[in-house]
Amino acid sequence: MPELPEVETTRRGIEPHIINQTIKNIAVRQRSLRWPIPKQLEQKARNQKIESVERRGKYLLLRLHTGTIILHLGMSGSLRICTANTPAEKHDHVDFVFGNNKILRLRDPRRFGAVLWTTKDPEKHKLLSPLGPEPLEDSFNGKYLFEHSRKRTASIKSLIMNSHIVVGVGNIYACESLYIAGINPKRKSGSLSLARCEKLVSAIKHVLAESIEQGGTTLRDFIRENGEPGYFAQKLFVYGRAGEPCSNCGKPIKQIKQQQRSTFYCARCQK
Repeated sequence: MPELPEVETTRRGIEPHIINQTIKNIAVRQRSLRWPIPKQLEQKARNQKIESVERRGKYLLLRLHTGTIILHLGMSGSLRICTANTPAEKHDHVDFVFGNNKILRLRDPRRFGAVLWTTKDPEKHKLLSPLGPEPLEDSFNGKYLFEHSRKRTASIKSLIMNSHIVVGVGNIYACESLYIAGINPKRKSGSLSLARCEKLVSAIKHVLAESIEQGGTTLRDFIRENGEPGYFAQKLFVYGRAGEPCSNCGKPIKQIKQQQRSTFYCARCQK
């Protein structure tokens, strides 16, 4: 699934091509995604200019004068910029056609993505309003995590992956951040001191920022808007490295299941 860095990489990639461009047409080939694409989308968004391209968590927001298009890439979705004469393929479900002869094309083989429309403040949309703070903003800090972890018995990994606590810390980035912070992913959230919460927040910010800089983690279904994969996968310390030696102590990396997701960690370095 594309995570926050992949979505932010996509946002940065498509923005220069569509900002201040007018939507001349919207071609919907498959309306049945995770939620049905609203039938009024084409009428409401046609002939409207893209005023900004924003991200909230894993959602992309294309703001127009009349409302906002909310995009989610789901499990396997991707956005590409192509020219108007590029033939659509099997899983290319939606085209936003612009006056500059370019198309923003949504490809989604598994159809878990979303294309929604709202005329209200998107931050108040039912999908966005419950979201916690952005991990790279100042509001997400050690004190915040410490206060929201008190008396919680859930594992620290599950806590930082809870979008109501903080958005966008997916499985890969949770594993990597906990390794850098030296925290065992199985540790109860409420057992962490303020100092360890501060260390973990710092690690999360570092891992996400570096991944965005590198272009996102290479996932099977994620390709950047120009067709190139991301590069951060080359720098992973623990994720996907079960049985390989820890780069710090040499002990084999362990793999366990937490909430039906694979967790990778070093039992010696992470306490």
